Amino acid sequence: MRYYFTLGFLIIILVTSCKSDYKFILNAPQKIASNKEFTINLSEKNDKHIDSVQFLLNDVKIPQSNNSATINPATYKLGKQIITSIVFFEGKTEKIINTIYFLAENAPNIYTYKVINTFPHDKEAYTQGLEYYNGFLYEGTGKKGESSIRKTELITGKVLQKKELESEYFGEGITLFNSKIFQLTWRGGKGFVYDLNTFERKSEFKYSKSIEGWGLTNNGEKLLKSDGTERIWILNPDTLIEEDYIEAYTNQRKVENLNELEYINGLIYANIWQQNTIVIINPLSGKVEGVANLDGLRELVEKNQKLDPNDDVLNGIAYDKVSNRLFVTGKHWNKLFEIELIKK
Repeated sequence: MRYYFTLGFLIIILVTSCKSDYKFILNAPQKIASNKEFTINLSEKNDKHIDSVQFLLNDVKIPQSNNSATINPATYKLGKQIITSIVFFEGKTEKIINTIYFLAENAPNIYTYKVINTFPHDKEAYTQGLEYYNGFLYEGTGKKGESSIRKTELITGKVLQKKELESEYFGEGITLFNSKIFQLTWRGGKGFVYDLNTFERKSEFKYSKSIEGWGLTNNGEKLLKSDGTERIWILNPDTLIEEDYIEAYTNQRKVENLNELEYINGLIYANIWQQNTIVIINPLSGKVEGVANLDGLRELVEKNQKLDPNDDVLNGIAYDKVSNRLFVTGKHWNKLFEIELIKK
């Protein structure tokens, strides 16, 4: 769906006091690009008089002049915002709540790709998370009764070390941080922490705000977690509490079904569930800065008759920081690819 916006478009909210016929109108856009300042104000019907009004954005007061306020979206993250207007009139108070969406100021860059190398990959692995570290690949796999974490050789695809998850859990994304492996579960409501060298489970944690676990990465300071929506949660690596989030938006819409994540050179690379696509996301604003269609890779792998065709898709992004190499694979794919993304 495409959204088009003009500043003349008004969202009208009518608030009627149970003791009077007062009606107030909040004038504000429904959607707006992040590089467009805009003004919100309150008007009244039936010649009723407003003594004063207070505006808040996401429960924080906005500087205002009389009964209007100017907002600069560039100072905020993209996505859903809540505007609250508290109206004072003749000893009474009314609250008006409206939703507005901040969008990216321009369309994302489009990328194609070049295959640099091809490596074998275990086609029995239902890949959910992928990391490259010290010359080896670390992988998290999914499905109940088949979930695991594993260490593999890049050149041969041989599994060198493996720890299976209890059959009640559906394994999801993983990340390596501070000599530990962090692993999510899909609907188990919890994640696990392992020793990087021994794979011994050290602890577990519960999701504090999101419901599901999908993808996981880190930016060197915090863990970043997707939950199948447009949100990427920011976790404290010590407490594993979800402290904040960003929302992935283009100049037209939100991008949902964010799955496997990888943090590369200051940007978040994310698979989209059931698509052979990678989106590149600004970790501060949530802006989708790039989109790479990797659909052609699916034609290079052996088809898996056991899978629903919608499930036999790209999922797995790993980055070699030392040699600047980007690796991708998919669920039950028998190949892993080193690729180069090329801007069109």
